[in-house]
Amino acid sequence: MKYFLEYIKQTLRFVLKPMSFLPALIMMYAIFMFSAQEAGESSQLSYDVGVKVLSIANDTFDRGWSPERIAQMSEHGQFYIRKAAHFTEYFLLAVSVAFPLYVYGVRGFMLVITAGSFCIAYACLDEYHQSFVAGRSPGKKDVIIDSCGVILGVIITRIVGWTGRMTIFRPLSNSRKNSRGDGRV
Repeated sequence: MKYFLEYIKQTLRFVLKPMSFLPALIMMYAIFMFSAQEAGESSQLSYDVGVKVLSIANDTFDRGWSPERIAQMSEHGQFYIRKAAHFTEYFLLAVSVAFPLYVYGVRGFMLVITAGSFCIAYACLDEYHQSFVAGRSPGKKDVIIDSCGVILGVIITRIVGWTGRMTIFRPLSNSRKNSRGDGRV
């Protein structure tokens, strides 16, 4: 029975470990699709998000804003909504790239360099892609904002990974070492 359970464990690890990159691929696809939107469609999406967020804030904090005031605030806040979206989508991309790399044993400075370089290169390619979309143009500021999201995402992944290894998963690594008979704790 012990060997059967070990076989199941190894099989699951063999199948599931490569699938850990699936969220990164999904995030890359989502970023690509947002960048493929024409200028009018992209502006409308930003406006709609602003209206939704401000409506929720209005209801939650009982601000008493009229629908016209919410629409006006959303119109004026589109720049910030777009930049927050850039930051957020690349933060999520960095986490979804860095975590599987961490699982595969890429840690420390190499994790920052590998995941960071990949995500920043994708940000550059994404801006280049936008140059082919009607009404859109590439922007260096967007790459800088994307890069900030990437850096924060990789750093948080490192912190969470290190914390997990030092706390939650430490007993597992100790029991594996002791079962090999090396005597280390």
